[in-house]
Amino acid sequence: MANCIRCGRQLPGFSFGKKICQWCVQHEASQRGEVVRDAPQPVMRTPWVRRGESTIGLTQIIFGINAAVFVGMALASSSVMDFPGRELVHWGANVGALTFSGEWWRLLTNVFVHGGLMHVAFNMWCLWNLGALCESLYGRWTYAAIYLICGLGASLASASWHPYVPSVGASGAIFGLAGALIAAFKLGEFSVPRSALSGTLRSLGAFVVYNLIFGAVIPGIDNTAHIGGLMTGLIVGALIALLAPRQEHAPRRAAIFLAVILVLAGIAIAAAHHYGLPLRLGRSPFMTGALAPLPSQRA
Repeated sequence: MANCIRCGRQLPGFSFGKKICQWCVQHEASQRGEVVRDAPQPVMRTPWVRRGESTIGLTQIIFGINAAVFVGMALASSSVMDFPGRELVHWGANVGALTFSGEWWRLLTNVFVHGGLMHVAFNMWCLWNLGALCESLYGRWTYAAIYLICGLGASLASASWHPYVPSVGASGAIFGLAGALIAAFKLGEFSVPRSALSGTLRSLGAFVVYNLIFGAVIPGIDNTAHIGGLMTGLIVGALIALLAPRQEHAPRRAAIFLAVILVLAGIAIAAAHHYGLPLRLGRSPFMTGALAPLPSQRA
């Protein structure tokens, strides 16, 4: 079915040639003074709103998890501005040598760990704005899958590029959200007015370019994770837009997510072989303490 070009609501079946829904037609007529004040407005479900969902958004939950981990690290450490490498590794930082040799959970845990107060504050500010937009358009569960898969892609890129340096932060996953939205808007997945679409795309593009330049100039910024998350998001967003654009296509979306995860798993195995690391599941045989003095990367 087609969608209204004004608000994105789904048009009724057999609406041949129509581009504007009944709700918008009457609303615009009312704005022009052509409809009496007390005329009943047709009730139509607003676009992208899911029935039966909690008023607490997933973005708020992710925000809360990041904040809780930061508070825990602050209580366990003597500093809040810059946590030492040993502390980051202890709380789940991504270190390729540890990750590829058994501690695979670090590919995800590092997405919820941050190196200090300014790091977590900036990332959570970006997440609060970009995550809310992505969640409202995709829906809660698709948004959750995109966020976590892009976090995996970002962590995998980081661990493959510098396998002996701890990396932490949510910005790789946030870059993935930006990539998914750019791909979806470019391929016309969402029924958004052209004026709003162009502005959103400019904002997303500026966000990506500015932060990549910022990461290239400032030492200690893990641009590899940013690029890995962005590329993963572009691919996932494009696949959803082309193969499963509607909420009713949940099985197709699940198949897309599974396929991307399998590809990422293959890349992880190849990276482990490249560095000669033993493929296993469990505590890494390497000494984690030996990695602590190394400078950490912030994603």
